[in-house]
Amino acid sequence: MLVLSGLNLGETLRVMLQTVGWQDALDIAIVTFLIYRILVLIRGTQAMQILVGLLLIGALGALASILDLPVLKFIYTNGGQVILIGVIILFQPELRRALDQMGRLGRLRRGLLAPDTAALRREVDEVVRAAVRLGETATGALIVVQGAIGLGEVVSTGVRLDAILSAEALVTVFTYKSPLHDGAAVINQGRMVAAGCVLPLAEQDLRTRGSGTRHLAAVGLSRETDAGVVVVSEETGRISWALGGQLESGLGAEQLATLLAAFLGLPTFEGHRRAMRLRRGGRREEPSVVGRN
Repeated sequence: MLVLSGLNLGETLRVMLQTVGWQDALDIAIVTFLIYRILVLIRGTQAMQILVGLLLIGALGALASILDLPVLKFIYTNGGQVILIGVIILFQPELRRALDQMGRLGRLRRGLLAPDTAALRREVDEVVRAAVRLGETATGALIVVQGAIGLGEVVSTGVRLDAILSAEALVTVFTYKSPLHDGAAVINQGRMVAAGCVLPLAEQDLRTRGSGTRHLAAVGLSRETDAGVVVVSEETGRISWALGGQLESGLGAEQLATLLAAFLGLPTFEGHRRAMRLRRGGRREEPSVVGRN
């Protein structure tokens, strides 16, 4: 009996493989990828709980159809469009972020534009030097490094500077009692575009619970755009890096430089030369605040 069952199962699988074409395999792969990306986007957010609630509602609808419950069937049949509109409204931030990611050119854009490697290295140097100096004095800071998506809306909330990027300029902007020290500085292509900018705050979830306002702002912007954000804590002086809604904290100079270099698409990273440049600037290779709590 078991042998016959095994033969039947094998025959069924053979027939299925013969009838499934490459279009079917491609269709399944695309649907699987889309479901995976949706789950990645909403993982750890309130949208995950909403999705569970929607699945329960869908299960009730299926149960109403199977058991032939007239009232529930009427509600689901006539309320389908309302539910669809509600889903779009509830998942608006996630849908916007997904469309943003689909529209990014990412590495292809960097490759086509062939950026000036020397200018990118200088940009990394200046940002790292500024973060180290601000961290040593526990001076709060938000430094936004623009990616492929424009940040015109963010820039419009601050004061336009269009100044040459330098560590000294960044430190001056975030010095206590400076008119622009409470906002974020936006840099792009070796220039400080604006300062005193307001960033969107991320929702409190499992990944951001206990974070301060600066860290929530950094995570919020990195979720909505492809920008990277350097954060210096005003309480501890710890340096953090936000990208894609993820936050890495307690970074040293070399760690931050490596993350920035990778973000900007630098082909190589010369840690020894960078350490020498930092020392020539009178700054330590690693910030003393990394060990603070």
